[in-house]
Amino acid sequence: MPNAKDTPAAPRHVAIIMDGNGRWAQSRGKPRLYGHHAGAKRVREVVEACPDLGVKYLTIFAFSTENWKRTQAEVSGLMKLFRRYLTKEAQSLFKNGVRVRFIGDRIKLDDTLVRMMDELELLTADNTKVHLTIALNYGGRDEVARATKRLAREVAQGHIDPETVDAETLARFLDTYVLPDPDLVIRTSGEARISNFLLWQSAYAEYEFVDTLWPDFTADEFGRVVHSFAGRKRRFGAVPG
Repeated sequence: MPNAKDTPAAPRHVAIIMDGNGRWAQSRGKPRLYGHHAGAKRVREVVEACPDLGVKYLTIFAFSTENWKRTQAEVSGLMKLFRRYLTKEAQSLFKNGVRVRFIGDRIKLDDTLVRMMDELELLTADNTKVHLTIALNYGGRDEVARATKRLAREVAQGHIDPETVDAETLARFLDTYVLPDPDLVIRTSGEARISNFLLWQSAYAEYEFVDTLWPDFTADEFGRVVHSFAGRKRRFGAVPG
């Protein structure tokens, strides 16, 4: 755990709940998918802004385990958008030194999309400039349940003594086991809830809820939110000395 007296100049890891695409489109008399396409373009701008802001890790919430409840037309359109995004952005991400990872349960995703995800992870595996994690078919509770199942299997097979299991043990079975916990979580669109996103990892994260809809969330606004983080005192449950 970081020292409670530390006040970092910038968050090392920022996670974003990219909300408001549908409302942005509807306010313009367009279908919801129009907003999702606009939101996808905004992702590139935010990723490119990370190095200059000192942000090493960026995690974005692209599609939740609950999003399957949306209309079939919207879900199908989103899956096509994901495939298009991976095809269009793969070389740019690679050349810009971005390492891409995906978290979430891939079992419900179609084989073509999963193959593209695997290929992008492999293509960018040696990049270190920015670590971009895309949460796709992801839910915090689902992640913890899957991690617990894997941990229980290891215990049942005699590989782990149940008496030694603690929070750090479980964390090793999470989708994000190779990533640092987020320092800052941003949610756009004016909603003030965390929507089942990185529940375990965000236990001590700072939160920022902004009114801007995601397609309007510029790199400049992202920078302002990141810079405001420096003024926060993070105590991690401790009393300042």
